[in-house]
Amino acid sequence: MYETSLGTVLKEWGRIGCVGFGGPPAHIALLRKLCVEDRKWLGDQEFEDAIAACNLLPGPASTQLAIFCAWRVRGRLGAIAGGAAFIVPGLILILALAALFLGDPPLWVTAAGAGAGAAVAAVALQAGTSLMRPAWKRAPSRRRWSVYLLAGAVAAATAGPWLVLLLVVCGLAEMIAQRLPAADPNRTGRAAVALLAAGGLAPLAWTALKVGALSYGGGFVIIPIMQADAVDRYHWMTGAEFLNAVALGQITPGPVVHTVAVVGYAAAGLGGGLLAALIAFGPSFAFILLGASRFDRLRGNVRVRGFLDGAGPAAIGAILGSAVPLALTLDEPWQYAVLAGAAVLTLGFRRGPLLTLLTAAAAGLLVNLW
Repeated sequence: MYETSLGTVLKEWGRIGCVGFGGPPAHIALLRKLCVEDRKWLGDQEFEDAIAACNLLPGPASTQLAIFCAWRVRGRLGAIAGGAAFIVPGLILILALAALFLGDPPLWVTAAGAGAGAAVAAVALQAGTSLMRPAWKRAPSRRRWSVYLLAGAVAAATAGPWLVLLLVVCGLAEMIAQRLPAADPNRTGRAAVALLAAGGLAPLAWTALKVGALSYGGGFVIIPIMQADAVDRYHWMTGAEFLNAVALGQITPGPVVHTVAVVGYAAAGLGGGLLAALIAFGPSFAFILLGASRFDRLRGNVRVRGFLDGAGPAAIGAILGSAVPLALTLDEPWQYAVLAGAAVLTLGFRRGPLLTLLTAAAAGLLVNLW
């Protein structure tokens, strides 16, 4: 017997999808208030275990948590409905904004985008540094942890297209260091290739799949992966447009992975945006629908834990390293001043990304319109 109706799932998860500004911490807080505190559908321990299990999976952890909670209260149909209700509001908004920013925008839009884009590198640094302390505390070997962190940072700063491979290598290296039996590293790759019979859209499909299924750490770890493909390899968008895409992913509700929809829009219009979002979020639904009942075993799997002990710090390093190519994309002297101010806001005063990006957008308006 399910604990709630499908209509309730659509309503409540849709509400979170509309007001979920602030990224994963805000999403987790809203889901906890709904499912644990208000409705008592889940207990404290079960919710904390679900967070831990979702953090062991590649892709956007807060999205997977939203899908899991909906699965827990309404089964598989609830998981699909709740996940969609959580994702779609932000997706609609970000595609509408993509049409505005990537078309022939008026001066005020360009100015605000240039200001917000200048602050993105500082937001990336904040995202990375916020993850370092808890990860450092639970590292089985702090020397190896530091090596993985540095490798991820260097790879994100210099070799974006190969970042996913580096994350896998670091994960396997830690498994070897802990003397754990290795998993099959080609299984995910074979599954990925099977999904790419998309003709001319294959590059876009592959980029979206890397974002949704092959990136560990979620959030900003996907930025260098997308930038390498969208800007450097396939030239779907300029560096400035990519900065705008990242900023839009931060200031709209829902998961940061929505940024991939802007990349898809730049590559192939509205259809490309929808395709990129479908592929990027598809693995999250698959992980929960196929594996939610096995979350306890996932958390206790020493091979998975060992792999994440290596891939996790490399992903944090990649988030930090992504600030380098993002900063190098800036081409106006005043943007570097905005970046410096954003760094003070995020790292010095610990202000959130939403306030920082809106302040930077306002600075861009002032500089360009006065």
